[in-house]
Amino acid sequence: MPQAERRRAEDVVGTSEAPAPGHEVGVGRASEVPRVGLDHVDGVAGASAAQEYRRRHDARRERVTGAYPRMGRLLLAVFDDPQTTQAWSTGAVGEQQLGGMLATIAGPELRVLHDRRIPGSRANIDHLVVSPTGVHVVDAKRYRNKRPDVRIEGGLLTPRRRFLTVGGRDRSDLVEGVSRQVQRVRAALEGEPDVDVHGHLCFLDADWGLLQRPFTVDGVGVAWPRRLKKELTEPGPLGAERIADLQWLLHQAFPRQN
Repeated sequence: MPQAERRRAEDVVGTSEAPAPGHEVGVGRASEVPRVGLDHVDGVAGASAAQEYRRRHDARRERVTGAYPRMGRLLLAVFDDPQTTQAWSTGAVGEQQLGGMLATIAGPELRVLHDRRIPGSRANIDHLVVSPTGVHVVDAKRYRNKRPDVRIEGGLLTPRRRFLTVGGRDRSDLVEGVSRQVQRVRAALEGEPDVDVHGHLCFLDADWGLLQRPFTVDGVGVAWPRRLKKELTEPGPLGAERIADLQWLLHQAFPRQN
C-alpha cells in the first residue's frame, strides 16, 4: 500500500492524536505539518527570475549613476544591460508563458507548483506538475529562433551517446540540470515508490522544424509547449485525491520562493 493511502487508513482506525478539525494528515516527510488547502496552481511562475533580473538591473543603475553623476542616465539609455542580466528577464518571460499554458489545463487531476526552492541550493525548480501519470519536473527555456536538436556520436568502436544541441551548440548542461532536479524530487518521494518522476525541457519561441519530433536525452524529454501539454494530460493510474496528496508533499519538500 502506498504511504499516502496507509496514512489515510490510520486516520480511520484511530491514532494517538487526531488532526485538528479542517486539517488532514500529510504524506511522506510532510506528515507532521498541518495540511492546508492548496490551489490547483500554487506559486508564481517566473517570480524568482524576474526578481533576480530586477536586482541586477538596479545594481547596475546605481553603479553607473554613482560613477558618472552627470552622464549616468545617458549611458544607461544608450547601453543595454549586459547579456548575463538580460538572460534573467528572458528566462522569467519563458517561465511566465509556460505557466500560462499550465494554468489552462490545471484542475483536480492536474496540479501545478511554480518556482520552487530547493533547500540547501541556490537553484530552483521552474515547474512541478502532478498528473495521472506521475510527477513532472519541467524546466522552461526560451531560446528565440534557435533549434533544439539531438546529436548522436559514437558507433562501432565507441559507445553511442546522445547530446542536446541548441542552435548547433552542445547544451548537455541543460539536461544535466533537469536530471539533478529529478533526483531531488525522487528523494522527496522515497515513500511513494509507485509514483513515476519525469523530467522535461520545454523550449519556447524556438526554431522547431516543421517535421521535427520531440526527443529524449538521458531520460529527459525535450519538446515544445503544445507537445508537453499533450504528454501532461495523458491518462494514468493516479486519481484526484492522490494527486492532491502528492502536491502537498512536494509543496513541503520544495517551498515557494520568498
